[in-house]
Amino acid sequence: MQNEPRAWQNFSPGDLSFAFPQVACADVSACVARSVAAFPLWASRSLDERRDILSGCREKLSLATESLATLISRETGKPLREARLEMAAVVAKFDLTFADGEKYLRDVVVEDGPHPALVRQRPRGPAAVIGPFNFPVHLGHGAALAYLLAGNTVLFKPSPLAVNVGLAYAQIMQELLPADVFQLVPGWGETGRGLCLDEAVRSVCFTGSVPVGRELSSALATDTSKSLALELGGKNSVIILADADLDLAATAVADGMCLTTGQRCNATSRVLVQRQVADAFLERLSASLARYQPGDPMNENTLLGPLISFAAHERYECLVSARVGEWIVPGGILEKIHPEMHGYYVLPAVVLAHDPLALDESLLAKAETFAPVLVVEIFDEEDEAIRRHEAWKFGLTVSVFTSNATSFSRIGSHLSVGNLYNNLPTTFSPSTLSFGGWGASGNGHPGGRGFVRFAVQEQAIQWKT
Repeated sequence: MQNEPRAWQNFSPGDLSFAFPQVACADVSACVARSVAAFPLWASRSLDERRDILSGCREKLSLATESLATLISRETGKPLREARLEMAAVVAKFDLTFADGEKYLRDVVVEDGPHPALVRQRPRGPAAVIGPFNFPVHLGHGAALAYLLAGNTVLFKPSPLAVNVGLAYAQIMQELLPADVFQLVPGWGETGRGLCLDEAVRSVCFTGSVPVGRELSSALATDTSKSLALELGGKNSVIILADADLDLAATAVADGMCLTTGQRCNATSRVLVQRQVADAFLERLSASLARYQPGDPMNENTLLGPLISFAAHERYECLVSARVGEWIVPGGILEKIHPEMHGYYVLPAVVLAHDPLALDESLLAKAETFAPVLVVEIFDEEDEAIRRHEAWKFGLTVSVFTSNATSFSRIGSHLSVGNLYNNLPTTFSPSTLSFGGWGASGNGHPGGRGFVRFAVQEQAIQWKT
């Protein structure tokens, strides 16, 4: 922590010759103080007033979607086509959140008690939103919007690897919001920790790694009234039964492991395939992966951009060196995609695991992959697939490929997972649904639809007539 920079400069992971302006860490105490001061006036506005102001923010963001998508692609290496989809989801999130506000934030009159009464939802106070680099606007925006609509002020700390995206997004939001209601708090881990642990911050939404999530949970355990929402990623499995549509499954797995270069919390990092169709599936998977060739993320036709950083590059090397089976798609590192463009480019890699014990002790099992690397295991009976899935303690997303609805229901009822799909990629997680993980993947405060429930505290009011 002590060695983290007070100022830093990002370089585009797709073109390391492109440098962004230097950014300095924020003064956390000053930011929190301003947020505390801005809270009473913002909280005193009606739900309708806050919604109207945020509707103006939606219009401003709608006009900036292409420029923000371009910036996302440049700073994070996310292919431009994906960045545009992210910004479309950002704009769509407003109406979904407004609908949630109508459902969860209005006063509810209680008529069956001993006295006239109502239940009111009150804002908690300043909220810290710690965003990731992979969806640098969308994921932080979803939480921030819920907090703001509910009457809280927001301190948004973007990933330091996507800080310039965060700056551009924050400037747009701040154009219509009252002063200090929405603040950007640039910084690294020390900044984020200080923000989350500040006693005046009454809600925290953290998206990131399991170790940091556990540290936050432990550090905040004595502050029993502070709300903590954790989205800690996954080791997401596809289970393929013998009756599955193998072409559909192969396409879904290839997409799930390669979108955003595997740097998604719901990316496919594991396949459990029934023995009688394993060879046929792997043949189709290899063919489908051929679509994913590293390329310039700013090119509209690119499907596979670079990894985010040199550290991610090194981690990929460690993953593909694991001795747990046969690397049937060996992967590889490309230092450049043409003579003038150097970046953190890698190839998809697939290992067919032979030794479950060695696999369970490897980095491939113990930590979120965040790279286009896939483990394949073969099973004979459905119970074996369930047992193997449950041996890994993550529980974000699973997709079961089968043509039999009964089989899907039976297997799904035994899986400890927050998001369960049938014949869909693990990455298909629409904003119309809640999104959260079980086990090591989260703490029961799902993002996505309905998150506004965690942005308020409930107050019961009754009176004697």
